[in-house]
Amino acid sequence: MDPLRRMAVFAAVVEQRSMSAAARALGMSTSAVSQQVRQLERDSGVTLLHRSTRKLTLTAAGERFYDGCAAMVAAARDAQQQLAQVRDAPTGELRVSAPVGFARHVALALSGLLNANPGLTLRLLVDDQLIDLIEQRIDLALRFGRMHDSGWVARKLCEFERMVCAAPAYLRRSGSPASATDLMRHDWLLFAAPGAARSFDFSGPGGEALTLRVEARISSNNQYALQQMCLAGLGLSLMVHADVADDLQSGRLVDVLPQWRVSRLSAWAVTPQRDAQPAKVRHAIDALQLHLSGLPGAHA
Repeated sequence: MDPLRRMAVFAAVVEQRSMSAAARALGMSTSAVSQQVRQLERDSGVTLLHRSTRKLTLTAAGERFYDGCAAMVAAARDAQQQLAQVRDAPTGELRVSAPVGFARHVALALSGLLNANPGLTLRLLVDDQLIDLIEQRIDLALRFGRMHDSGWVARKLCEFERMVCAAPAYLRRSGSPASATDLMRHDWLLFAAPGAARSFDFSGPGGEALTLRVEARISSNNQYALQQMCLAGLGLSLMVHADVADDLQSGRLVDVLPQWRVSRLSAWAVTPQRDAQPAKVRHAIDALQLHLSGLPGAHA
């Protein structure tokens, strides 16, 4: 048993006012408690307790030593309470990373959690490039698409429907595709980032399946910018239903081939920690999953 543990045993003896009571409180035998106190006295070369058949009393050195031992035990208990608070209640700074076009969904998803927990703060890092979770001290990153093997922990939140969209002005100028193969002759606005797809799997009426490879007239590493260019009538773009629901409803964008659908886009919550997650991360993931699953075109 190390010296710090012996100090804790000594503090318990003083607080309980007997070896036997301290033994019961610590789940030890009375003889083991007595041995630890004697070893502490031998190691320090100082008598800490006067013992009699009726009671224990502190020596002058024991009184001074007890103050330090009690402070150590109190600090250890406080540290344990802090850990329990982090485990059980969402507190502290929550650092979240999300793509530019999706940041607005994060704000809505976490608003209830933030309002209910005044001790929780949020730092939202918005970037379409993949952020190093360790270097940027990210607690939770939102990632989309196929997850590659890595040291991170990924939890699937939902899947989003995707569709080929265009502005009415573009379709008046270039014509509306009548079939999936017609898509290849149109101007495309594509997401450009490492690993971004150029080939897309379509499923159509009657179980038809088709893979098309398209070339970009305009490309960007920012999905929100592509959405704005699509609204400006510059071409076709593959969009997540949840991102363009308002534009579709208002008629600013059109679902070009509603009978054909591209494979769904998976949304993931990625964390750098494999062991027990702090409460702020657990609650944030639950809030994100609940909110995202309720968006247009989302599937749990």
